[in-house]
Amino acid sequence: MFGDMMGMMGKLKETQQKVEATKKRMDSVMVDESSNDGSLKVTITANRELKSIRIDDSLMEDKEQLEDYLIITLNKAIKKATEINEAELAAVAKEGMPNIPGMDSLFK
Repeated sequence: MFGDMMGMMGKLKETQQKVEATKKRMDSVMVDESSNDGSLKVTITANRELKSIRIDDSLMEDKEQLEDYLIITLNKAIKKATEINEAELAAVAKEGMPNIPGMDSLFK
């Protein structure tokens, strides 16, 4: 039994290292999102760090429209990035979890 515990602890430590590596890797996964008409484009990482914003000159004439486009487009990008991030981390965590009855339902 003690050996099982040691093996389980080792597996958990290994999983923790994989989770940390996955978090770092998410810094290089880029998520692009555009407004419906393509006049605004944003790029963020899967860790939700803003990398770039490209604004068409036509939007510079209407401050209110630009603000609306920024909010909508950034929120869509953040949602996509969050989904990617959570799916990747859940996959790594599930892979490294010991076989405990009932735990599968936590990672679906």
